Amino acid sequence: MRSQPIGRGRGFTLIEVLVVIAIIAILAAILFPVFGRARAKARSARCQSNLHQIGMAFAMYIQDYDELYPWAVDAADKYCPDIWAGYPQWQALIGQMPMVHEVLMPYCKNLEVFHCPSDGGFDALDDSPSNLIPARPTAFEAFGTSYFYRTEITFRMFITGQLPNETAINMYFDSHGGFHGSYDHVDRYRYNVLFPDGHVKSLNWTQMRDAWYTPLG
Repeated sequence: MRSQPIGRGRGFTLIEVLVVIAIIAILAAILFPVFGRARAKARSARCQSNLHQIGMAFAMYIQDYDELYPWAVDAADKYCPDIWAGYPQWQALIGQMPMVHEVLMPYCKNLEVFHCPSDGGFDALDDSPSNLIPARPTAFEAFGTSYFYRTEITFRMFITGQLPNETAINMYFDSHGGFHGSYDHVDRYRYNVLFPDGHVKSLNWTQMRDAWYTPLG
């Protein structure tokens, strides 16, 4: 018997291939932003977890040091001491003081807790662009921490429970609002903030300003 010729399968036409590519492109355009937002939320959640752990370290330090907050400064104080020009008595102390993450390390045991996973670095203080600061490639790599401290609490020698509104004062927080928001404009900044009472919350630019201007007494 003579064998039958094997027929060739029908291939895709150029139009069909282009349609498939267009569908894939549309799906990618829809899904990639969703995945991006999910990743951003996961990084923000990890940052908040870091701050919760740091809050516990603050509490243990305070217990060991007669209820006083850490005698320490942050990178903004160290690299931009002129921000305290209006308080020369405090400005003069900065060179003698360690960094906050250094004094809290014995209570954390892991330096990575001071690393915000969204830390992308920055070149100037976001509330004072004229104050340049070398936070590159990330603040964590430059300073050992991604976070800033409201050092006025230390300079005023507050003890725990003495602050007038522990639920509204920003104590320890993302060093730049672009980490969880956008670097484009201050209205799109966002911060994870640890408050003196131990709770952590995400704040927008306006809410962060309100926290800054909550008086310490």
